[in-house]
Amino acid sequence: MSEPNPHSLKLGVNIDHVATLRQARYALMPDAHNAEPCLVAAAHESEANGADSITIHLRQDRRHIQDRDVFELREKIHSKLNLEMGNTQEILEIALQAKPDFICLVPENREEITTEGGLDVIASEAAIEKTVKTLQDAGISVSLFIDPDLNQIQAAKRVGSEMIELHTGAFANAEPAGGEAQFLLLKQSAELARSLGIQVNAGHGITMTNLPKLMGVPHLAELNIGHHLVARGVFTGIGRAVRDMKTLMSGYGHVGQGGEGSSMT
Repeated sequence: MSEPNPHSLKLGVNIDHVATLRQARYALMPDAHNAEPCLVAAAHESEANGADSITIHLRQDRRHIQDRDVFELREKIHSKLNLEMGNTQEILEIALQAKPDFICLVPENREEITTEGGLDVIASEAAIEKTVKTLQDAGISVSLFIDPDLNQIQAAKRVGSEMIELHTGAFANAEPAGGEAQFLLLKQSAELARSLGIQVNAGHGITMTNLPKLMGVPHLAELNIGHHLVARGVFTGIGRAVRDMKTLMSGYGHVGQGGEGSSMT
C-alpha cells in the first residue's frame, strides 16, 4: 500500500449527530451500560476509513456531546481531537482540562438548530484574543469559524489565530446563481487568509454533491464534515460514508487549486 500524500486535503469527521441519536433515547440515562450508538466506536470506524481528525461541539445546553464524551474521546481516539466551543468561561475551563489538539471557536445561540453563521470576531475582538492566547499558552492550536468576509479574516489575524474555518453554509444552501457568488467569496477569503499566513479550513453543509465545486477554492487544508456523513451512514455505514468522501477529496489539488495540506495532522 502506498503512503498517503502528506499534502492531501484532510478530513475532520464531526460526530455530534451520532451523539444526537444516542441522546434521543439515553439523555436521562447518561451512565447506562447499553447507551448507543457509541461515540468512540463511531470515531474509530471513521479513523479506520480515512478520517484525519474527529470533531465535536460541546454546546452550553449539552444537546448532544456531553462533558464525559470530550474526555473519553480525548483518551481513546487514534487521531487528533478538534473541539468546537463558544467563547464562554465554563467551556474554556473544560477545554483546558481535556486539552484537545485543536479548538475551533464558534458562535453559539441556544435557540438555533445548528450553527447559523460565522463568529463575529470584530465585535468581540478583545475577548476572543484573550481566549486565543489562553488556549495557545496551554499548547492548543486555535481556529476561528468565520464567514467568508475579508474584514473578519483581517480580525482573525489580529487576534493571533493560527487557522480559520470558512463557514460554507451559505454556499451549500444557495441556489446555483447565488452559489457562484458565495463560491467567489470563499475563493477570495482563502487567498487573503493564505497571504496572511493563516491555515484555511472549511466546513458546514458540505456534501458529496457540492464538494466538487468547493474543491475549486484554493489553499484548503482540512474540511470538517458531520451531518452528511452521519446521514449517509444510516444507509451505508459511517465507515463507507467517510471512505467515499475521502476518495472524492483525493482529487483536490490536481486541477490547479493549490491545496497545501494541514498542520492539524
